[in-house]
Amino acid sequence: MSDDEREEKELDLTSPEVVTKYKNAAEIVNKALQLVVKDCKPKAKIVDLCEKGDSFIREQTGSMYKNVKKKIERGVAFPTCVSVNNTVCHFSPLASDERVLEEGDIVKIDMGCHIDGFIAVVAHTHAIQEGAIKGRAADVLAAANTAADVALRLVRPGKKNKDVSDAIQKVAAAYDCKIVEGVLSHQLKQFVIDGNKVVLSASNPDTRVDDVEFEENEVYAVDIVTSTGDGKPKLLDEKETTIYKRAVDKNYHLKMKASRFIFSEISQKFPIMPFSARALEEKRARLGLVECVNHDLLQPYPVLHEKPGDYVAHIKFTVLLMPNGSDRITSHPLQELQATKSIDDPEIKAWLALGIKTKKKGGGKKKKGKKGDKTEDAAGAEAEPMEETAEATSQA
Repeated sequence: MSDDEREEKELDLTSPEVVTKYKNAAEIVNKALQLVVKDCKPKAKIVDLCEKGDSFIREQTGSMYKNVKKKIERGVAFPTCVSVNNTVCHFSPLASDERVLEEGDIVKIDMGCHIDGFIAVVAHTHAIQEGAIKGRAADVLAAANTAADVALRLVRPGKKNKDVSDAIQKVAAAYDCKIVEGVLSHQLKQFVIDGNKVVLSASNPDTRVDDVEFEENEVYAVDIVTSTGDGKPKLLDEKETTIYKRAVDKNYHLKMKASRFIFSEISQKFPIMPFSARALEEKRARLGLVECVNHDLLQPYPVLHEKPGDYVAHIKFTVLLMPNGSDRITSHPLQELQATKSIDDPEIKAWLALGIKTKKKGGGKKKKGKKGDKTEDAAGAEAEPMEETAEATSQA
């Protein structure tokens, strides 16, 4: 075996150290999400919530792996986004933005953390209200949650990406909702947040993906976005875009001094992971980013919107396809839902009844990665109530 092959082999889930890093990243991002959800109150500034999530991830990862010989990269893998009501995704405003949350808002929180390039991402939808969520808002959240539960059971070795796409669209339709077009669930690899193996949430003529089969020891970010609207979100204002990722395979000699300065700063601080323009000097960034994007040096993550009045829900989780079954390592409990629709379809019920663990006699516990085991239990404990919510909703 060559050194390259050995290195490749060591960097998947067959290595207990890799599993531990994924689980540590998940533990941090789950806690960061809890903190942001707790502060989602009327009059809370959106930019403050985004900063809170990112700061917590930076602090927690910064205190890990300090005394190792080889420097280990760690920190924010995807900037905290707080997208409200019919805004679908990627809203992470600049420091000067004054927008605040209001009573009754439906808030979608999306974030990611990595340790040594091993990434854990999560997204959750929270309503700013007391008591149970009712009506169409409950339907769209129940659709996203049930679709996530089904996806967890179908993203498994031997199944194909198309199986998942078809299933989650069927679940959304059961709640009279749509899966939002253009959302991709990506395979995660070390330092790769958008791996080549993908699940297309909703098929459309503009987006084609290769048929792929899931395999043991792979990691996926399963991304579900549902809407009571038509599921075809629009970019309304390019100026709202603040999240970018360096396109490592592209080169261009920038003409403007501001662009060169900003691109140099990006290359030093954020060579691989997505970042927020908030982390750059604001005035200079506005000027420089445009030229960088125009010449494909940066990949933008646009802020997309459904129509005003549409409800949108977002649930994203990270799953490790372990030899003993699927291990969902990121999640957050949902609020109580009282949906207007219920799941009667026998095929969906059969999917939800599938187990996610390969049963082993004796229930022997893993001995390695103690810190990680705690995360698994925590994530598992949180995932279970969500499944109960889905079934309670489906029987409502």
